[in-house]
Amino acid sequence: MTARRLDRVQEYYFSKKLREVRAMIASGKPVINMGIGSPDLPPPQDVVDALHNSMSHPTAHKYQSYQGIPALREAIADFYQKQYGVTLNPENEILPLLGSKEGIMHISMAFLNPGDQVLAPNPGYPTYTSVTRLVEAEAVFYNLEAHHHWQPNLEELKRIDCTKVRLMWINSPHMPTGTTIDPQLLTELVGWAKENDILLVNDNPYSFVLTDQPQSIFQNIDDKSHVMELNSLSKSFNMAGWRMGMLSGSKENINHVLKVKSNMDSGMFYGIQQGAIAALQQPQSWFDHINAIYKERREQVWKLAEVMGCTFSRDNSGMFVWAKLPDGHNDSERFIDQLLHEKHIFLAPGTIFGSAGQGYIRFSLCIDKGQIVEALNRLEK
Repeated sequence: MTARRLDRVQEYYFSKKLREVRAMIASGKPVINMGIGSPDLPPPQDVVDALHNSMSHPTAHKYQSYQGIPALREAIADFYQKQYGVTLNPENEILPLLGSKEGIMHISMAFLNPGDQVLAPNPGYPTYTSVTRLVEAEAVFYNLEAHHHWQPNLEELKRIDCTKVRLMWINSPHMPTGTTIDPQLLTELVGWAKENDILLVNDNPYSFVLTDQPQSIFQNIDDKSHVMELNSLSKSFNMAGWRMGMLSGSKENINHVLKVKSNMDSGMFYGIQQGAIAALQQPQSWFDHINAIYKERREQVWKLAEVMGCTFSRDNSGMFVWAKLPDGHNDSERFIDQLLHEKHIFLAPGTIFGSAGQGYIRFSLCIDKGQIVEALNRLEK
C-alpha cells in the first residue's frame, strides 16, 4: 500500500520519456536529444581542481555542517554582491542546498500546511506543482500568455481570492519561455505579496545564460520578510550533476527552512563545497565564453525552428528556445512523437509545463552545434 499523496502526482515526464529514447538508441536509432536542459559542457577547470585538491583535507570525509562551511556562505554572499549588487549576511541569510530542486521541497514543507494554496505559473517548472501536491497543498495556476510577453499579469493576480494562498513561485528568467520579468513589475509583485501575506519565491538558475543584466529579486528592496530566492550552479557553471544550489532570504525564513533540511540530510560533501567556492569566484570571461557557445547554438536552433515552420521570440534568455507550432498543429505531444519516430529528434512538448504550453515545443541548447546542424539536415531532406 502506498501513501495517498502519490495519487496526486505522476512520474516525471522526462523520467518516462527518456526510457523510450534510451531504448531507441540501444536499438541503433541515432536519436538527437534536444529535450533536456542538462549542460553538456565541462565546469571550469578551477572547480575540478578544487574538488581534487580537497580530498586530502582532514575533514573532507566527515559529516559537514547543515549550513555549509563558512567559506562557502561567504563566497555566495560575495557573488551576490558582485553580480547582483545585493548584500546578504553569510551568517544567517544564506543556506547552501543539494541543488535548488531540493529547496522547492524544503520551502514547501516549511511554509505549507495541508489545504493551503500555492500560486504556480502556467506554463512553468512542473516541480512547483508536484511538490505542492506531495505536501497536500493545492496548486492555483496563474497563466502566462504570449500576448502579455509571458509576464505575470498583476491585474489578474489581484482578482484572485488569496485568503488561503501562502506561497507564490516565480521563475525569472522563466523556464520554458525564456522571459525575464520586467524590474518594475517584479517590485510591484514583491509589494503585492507582502500586502497579501504571501511568501514570494524567485527561482533564479538562468540569470547568467544569454542575459545582458543578471537580476535578483532582492535588488531595490530592503525588507526580505516575504521574499526568498533559489539559485544554482547547475546552469551557470555546468555543474548540474554536482547538486549545488543555494537559498537566500531573511534570517527568520532561512531558519524555518533549516529546520526541515537538517532533518533530511547530513550536509554537503566537502569537496563539492570547495568546488562551488571556486566556481563562484570565476571572472566575467567565464560567462562570456559560455554565452558565446550558447549564442552559436541558439542561432542554429532558430534555423531549425524556422525549417519546422515554428514561430518564436529572439529576445529571450536562458538555455532554451520556446516556439509555437506551425499553423494546423496544436497537439504538442503528438508533434514531438512524430518527430522522434520519423526523424529521430527529441524535443520537449510544451504540455509538460502546463496546459498553457499546448501548441508549443521547447528546444534545449545543451547540445553540440554539430548535432543541431545534423538535425537541420534531417529535416531538409
